[in-house]
Amino acid sequence: MVAKDLELKAHLLRRAGFGASRSELDKISRKSYEDIVEDLLHPDKFQLPDEDCLIRYTPELSYHDSHPLFAGKWIWRMINSERPLEEKMALFWHHVFATGYSKSEHTPTLIAQIDTFRQNGLTSLKTVLLDLAKDPAMNYWLDNCENHSDQPNENWGRELLELFSMGVGNYTEDDIKHASRAFTGWTFEQPLPLYPSGHYESSFVYDPSDHDDSEKVFLGRRGNFNGEDIIDIICEEKATALFICRHLYNFFVEDEPQVPAWNIEPPRNPEAIESMIAVLMDNDGELKPLLRFMFNSDFFKESIYKKVKNPSEFIAGTIKLSGTYGIVPRTGETVGSLYSAATVMGQSLMNPPTVEGWHTGHEWIDGGTLNERVNFAVNQFNDLETPGFMEMINRLGNSVKGSELLDRCLDLVGQFDIGDETRESLCRYADAVGDIDLSSDQAKSENAVKVARMIQLIVSTREYQFA
Repeated sequence: MVAKDLELKAHLLRRAGFGASRSELDKISRKSYEDIVEDLLHPDKFQLPDEDCLIRYTPELSYHDSHPLFAGKWIWRMINSERPLEEKMALFWHHVFATGYSKSEHTPTLIAQIDTFRQNGLTSLKTVLLDLAKDPAMNYWLDNCENHSDQPNENWGRELLELFSMGVGNYTEDDIKHASRAFTGWTFEQPLPLYPSGHYESSFVYDPSDHDDSEKVFLGRRGNFNGEDIIDIICEEKATALFICRHLYNFFVEDEPQVPAWNIEPPRNPEAIESMIAVLMDNDGELKPLLRFMFNSDFFKESIYKKVKNPSEFIAGTIKLSGTYGIVPRTGETVGSLYSAATVMGQSLMNPPTVEGWHTGHEWIDGGTLNERVNFAVNQFNDLETPGFMEMINRLGNSVKGSELLDRCLDLVGQFDIGDETRESLCRYADAVGDIDLSSDQAKSENAVKVARMIQLIVSTREYQFA
């Protein structure tokens, strides 16, 4: 199915960002689809979100000790950033290179890791992997600080190959051993003690006295390799391109089987994956050409509603509609509650369940998490004075015919589409409500709740769970 122009742009912003309000769609409506892709790929063209007001109303953000607070702040950035792909790629790499507070218990390094993903997420695979190998949070998470020349620790070397680059079946146990030896001496500066002043940041340290300088054999190549050499070799392998392209396809295009099954289950669209591999390898691992190709491809444009929204996407997209959690916080808004909302939906940002990260797609949904999702979305439209809902009411004009209510509201939700069965159900509500008068302040006060109820029904649908 080829979508209409504005519907296609809304699809792009759901996948390459976190959705868009109807007014945000209006702002880009005259731009070509291809120009919007270029804007997304060049975030430096747009200003960063102004955090001053947020910090003023949330003074706890002046400290680095609460990962839930900073995870909530990250969702706030997803909502408010004019550089959505920058945040989306940071979330993507966080999914792939899962690193958690459950072991580190050190918020500053986790914050720094997400900042690194934000800064280099659109550069090249080599840059991303090299910065990851030097990242203190990852270093501690996978024990490379315990990887010594006289007593190698293989945890980082194993996961680098298995979960971060090549996937099972594309290397040997000897490759793991030799890769691990190449990363000996890659450690981090021990931060100052926690007390009395709280957590301090840390930084990468290379200790040449602890590095194994002997010859190594890795993926059939022989040499006195260090960690950077290992990453260079990894990035030249087609298996790496396949692994990363499947991750990108799963995250941006269509739900794939889970990572542990990839060595036995082929991609759902092998032609699309092969074309992505070719672009990545032809461009020496540069990510922007690959993302440009993917977003402009037919397989991406035809993938509407083939992906279950992850909790962060779901929360940020819904709040974009309600207009809460803006640059200036409204009374009672705390970004920590955004972290809590995502957590009860199954995604505890900055604290994934394992090094494997989260299982995605339909595994985001069970009886408990679905209930949390629906309740969250509905509750966003209980307050009829939120900026987003007030804008919706104003867009409807002086009146809405009952026969038009559903389609008008679907448009307000951002070029949203539903199936025949869902439409039939929602039309019954529209028929029961009838024509709605919004011609005066008094009429709006009396009848806005009818519109809000329709919006609540839309965001409660099965279709709304999909991007």
